[in-house]
Amino acid sequence: MASRHRSRQRAVQILYLWDMRRQSLDEAIAAFYETLYSEETPNRPKQDTFMEELVRGTVEKIESLDARIGKHSDNWRMERMPAVDRNIIRMALFEMLHGGTPAAVAIDEALELARRFSGDESVSFINGVLDALRRQSSGEAPSGQTSKKGEAVN
Repeated sequence: MASRHRSRQRAVQILYLWDMRRQSLDEAIAAFYETLYSEETPNRPKQDTFMEELVRGTVEKIESLDARIGKHSDNWRMERMPAVDRNIIRMALFEMLHGGTPAAVAIDEALELARRFSGDESVSFINGVLDALRRQSSGEAPSGQTSKKGEAVN
């Protein structure tokens, strides 16, 4: 069984492949398993259930995820974001909303994925978007805004 961190790495790779090639999700997953077979081990890899849940769940909820992300990614339309970044954000948001993963864990994992697969600017961007999404989901007011009671929020 793969670690959850490794499953997330694999899921981002599959989401990227699916997003860029616009192939079916089943084809993207099968293609990824084929790379594991040839690169990591001479034996057929075991099914990574957590990875597949992340990938399938993210794609299943993509319209609602993208709508939420679009509201919190100032000056960046989804199609203009680097493909790796948008898929890291999508997957992290899916985990926070539907996967039962605490927001702090999902965000931390997303930032680690960004460090590995993207760049320093992406880490800051992804952190900002996910933090805004976390605040919205938990009902917190954004920094510099006032709460429902009219108190300043820092």
